[in-house]
Amino acid sequence: MAAQAFDMIVIGAGPGGYVAAIRGAQLGLKVCVVERENLGGICLNWGCIPTKALLRSAEVFHLMHRAGEFGLRAEGIGFDLAAVIKRSRGVAKQLNSGVGHLLKKHKVTVVMGTATIPAPGQVSVTTQNGTQDLSAASIVLATGARARKLPGLEPDGVRVWGYRHALVAPHMPKKLLVIGSGAIGIEFASFFNTLGAETTVVEVMDRILPVEDEEIASFARKQFQKQGMTILEKATVKQLDRAEDRVTAHVEQGGKVQQIEVDTVISAVGIVGNTEGLGLEDLGVTVERTHVVTDEFCRTGVEGLYAIGDVAGAPWLAHKASHEGVMVAELIAGGHPHPVRPEAIAGCTYCHPQIASVGLTEAKARDAGYEVKVGRFPFVGNGKAIALGEPEGMVKTVFDAKTGALLGAHMVGAEVTELIQGYVIARQLETTEADLMETVFPHPTLSEMMHESVLDAWGRAIHF
Repeated sequence: MAAQAFDMIVIGAGPGGYVAAIRGAQLGLKVCVVERENLGGICLNWGCIPTKALLRSAEVFHLMHRAGEFGLRAEGIGFDLAAVIKRSRGVAKQLNSGVGHLLKKHKVTVVMGTATIPAPGQVSVTTQNGTQDLSAASIVLATGARARKLPGLEPDGVRVWGYRHALVAPHMPKKLLVIGSGAIGIEFASFFNTLGAETTVVEVMDRILPVEDEEIASFARKQFQKQGMTILEKATVKQLDRAEDRVTAHVEQGGKVQQIEVDTVISAVGIVGNTEGLGLEDLGVTVERTHVVTDEFCRTGVEGLYAIGDVAGAPWLAHKASHEGVMVAELIAGGHPHPVRPEAIAGCTYCHPQIASVGLTEAKARDAGYEVKVGRFPFVGNGKAIALGEPEGMVKTVFDAKTGALLGAHMVGAEVTELIQGYVIARQLETTEADLMETVFPHPTLSEMMHESVLDAWGRAIHF
């Protein structure tokens, strides 16, 4: 039987794949998506979205305990973890069906199964009903990534969890150890700590949140410690002794090993690209450290084969994957899109307090040879932050002293994951400090701190 022919086949229906498929269809291409598990991928079903639903529950719970500060009364405050998880899963399910609707609306063919690429332009899919052969001049790999598993620290779903186990937690931890302090580790630490777990975070690097600006990470660390978290930096979990009701972690720090007994461990030690079983080696695709090597237009070097999103490397962010998907679809359709620049992509961490950043940290800007001007503004100097009862936070901006170009922006505090987009747009439009200084920010808003931070870089801050 002849292979079913398409203009473009997308392997993986996460935020990179399904967006690429929809954009391709909009441009008149005949598109097929192959997905082995869930439409919407990890992000929508087991990542970004359900974790935000959990964290919203924790945020409301935290605010209920602060009711007295706002002249309110809340008594008998408690939570039902099963109900919190049920809401989170419901949110994910709603969005999963939404992706299916969007693909149908745009007449994208969906094939559920596991794909291999036996030859350029050909895809073979193992489905429940047998093998289905497809062909297309252009194939887009959007297979994503999965949690890295370190020997001896592998999740078992009982006492040692990966992110999937944590999203459907079988019990509420009393004593929790989180291995890794990137976005995933810190978000889960923040969630369970807020609900009352005695939480310890272990980070192998010299500081938590290692990709963030050092000053912002240090501020966040102090806030986490105020909330009762124990933070162990430059520390390594050497082994886990597992028992039915507890885990004993052997943690090495400064040449000494201490034993920490907990009832739950969450392993969040990075991710591994899903490159196996696709036939990439035989095609001549270069894979380095589990990620497909591409050029700035996501081309693999094999004619007609592209790789986008997490499988193509850092930054491992859904919005990066989506924009790469759009770019590749436009390229395949004969357009001339701009490449997606990693330094233009914001990172957001939804712990309490929130953290958001775009561009270069102060240290990286100096390392790159820039003469910099740095501005800072604290939440405690902002009227809206005080009115919200959120005075803990900071906005930091890094400029090229010679040209006034905004090199980077870094924030910690309430709602900064929403605020960061202002600086993202500023960088995209190549605005200078003069443009930002002359922009009128509405009052009273948290966004005024963004203005003040720019002013502060030139010694002109008004309210601090």
